[in-house]
Amino acid sequence: MTKILRVAVIGAGRMGADHIKRLSTRIHGAEVAAVVDVDLARAQAAIEGIDGAVALASAEEALNNGDVNAVLIATPGFLHEEILYKALEKDFPILCEKPLTPDADSAWKVVQAEQALGHKRIQVGFMRRFDAEYSALGAIIRNSDLGELLMLHHQHRNPSTPEGFTNEMLINDSVVHEFDAIRYFTGEEITSVQVRLGKPTRSAPNGQHDPQHVLLETESGVLADVEIYVNAKFGYQVATQASFEEGIVSIGGDNGPYIQSAGKWGGNVTPGFEERFGAAYDVEVQAWVDAALRGEIGGPTAWDGYATAACCEAGVEAQKSGEKVKVQLNTKPDLYK
Repeated sequence: MTKILRVAVIGAGRMGADHIKRLSTRIHGAEVAAVVDVDLARAQAAIEGIDGAVALASAEEALNNGDVNAVLIATPGFLHEEILYKALEKDFPILCEKPLTPDADSAWKVVQAEQALGHKRIQVGFMRRFDAEYSALGAIIRNSDLGELLMLHHQHRNPSTPEGFTNEMLINDSVVHEFDAIRYFTGEEITSVQVRLGKPTRSAPNGQHDPQHVLLETESGVLADVEIYVNAKFGYQVATQASFEEGIVSIGGDNGPYIQSAGKWGGNVTPGFEERFGAAYDVEVQAWVDAALRGEIGGPTAWDGYATAACCEAGVEAQKSGEKVKVQLNTKPDLYK
């Protein structure tokens, strides 16, 4: 059995660079063996100070490098599918940043390829499942500490959006996290999605309607809603309130000490996702490494990646039509049951 993961990080952009630093400084049982980027200079800059790591210009080079035995995919989503197939052919442990692929059809093909392999190799990077507050709320739900879960209320607020952030990206790049969180909390599939467009902020760029209200329902009838507000100005805030038969639980409040002084009060709001979920990323990657060394995966599966892709497609359709849209899912293969 492999004693250490020698990881090829594919993509040295914002997320890739963060994972490279994480693997080389804070994760036990893994090393960075290679970094791949179409910008070779960026890959070379990313491996500076990492003994034994090489910079490469293609994923194929990395997968055929005899020193590599695991893959972390941090490229844009449209590049994931081909890399996933090649990594599955090598039977390497894979940590793939979300999305698994950009659409449900291609994600389903990846699920089928892993099913044909006969064991799970793909872990999808929904890092919120590894956040301490998310884990605590999940435990309360699973243990029925407050009776049955009845409703979930989510707020997902960003200070601003980069140029080119489209209406569809509010669903595919942002609400995708809530789709997975709702599935994680309830242990159920989402059956329908509806999107309501109300009064927009003047801060939204042309062509983007922000904020939006997303309404969802699960198999057992749990209702959930998401306020997605990506030009909120004040900071990055992700919060959830869960309504139970015997109580209410809230997570994701303001960060840092709450100070009352000189006639004022207040705390801090995190500026971005790295600060809010940095610890969750560490736990996520360590869980992947530990599980991979046992021949397993340590988090969300390829099926989870496929199911959220199907939710995103329903969400974009609902966004355009204003109607409630049913989530279309194929039958879950035995590997994921």
